[in-house]
Amino acid sequence: MFSKEESRILRQEFWTSFGKSFPRKWILYNTKLKGLSFKFHFDNKTALVALDLEDDLEYRIKYWEKLQALKSILLDNFLPDAIFDETYFLDNEKEISRIYIPLEQKVSIHNKNSWRDVMEFFNEKMNLFEAFFEEYKDVIDS
Repeated sequence: MFSKEESRILRQEFWTSFGKSFPRKWILYNTKLKGLSFKFHFDNKTALVALDLEDDLEYRIKYWEKLQALKSILLDNFLPDAIFDETYFLDNEKEISRIYIPLEQKVSIHNKNSWRDVMEFFNEKMNLFEAFFEEYKDVIDS
C-alpha cells in the first residue's frame, strides 16, 4: 500500500513524465463547446481517454445527439474501440455522457513498469480523438 502522500507523488511523477515524453498542447477543456471536454484518466486499476459531456443538460443532449449521428465515422475511421455511454456515473455519483476508450491491459499508476504503455496509449488515442473532433467540430456545434 501507498500512503496518500506517496500516491500523490507518484501521480505527479507520471503526469510530469507524460508531459515531457509527449510535449504538446492537448485540447482537453479548451473545446470552446459548453460542457464538452476531453479527459485522460489513470488510476490504480484503469487507464482511459474520454470525451465527456457534462454540466448543462440541454447542451449535453444536443451534443450527444450530434455525436450519435457521427458514431459510425468515429468508429470506422478513428477509434473502432470507442464505447458510447449516454448515462455514465463518475466516482462522485455525478451523471454525465461519455465516449471513451479503455486500455485493455491491467495497469496501475503506482506501477512505473506500466507507465510507458499508458503514455503511448494516451498519445495515440487522444491524437485520434482530437483529429476526429477537429474535423467534425462544426457539425457537433451546429
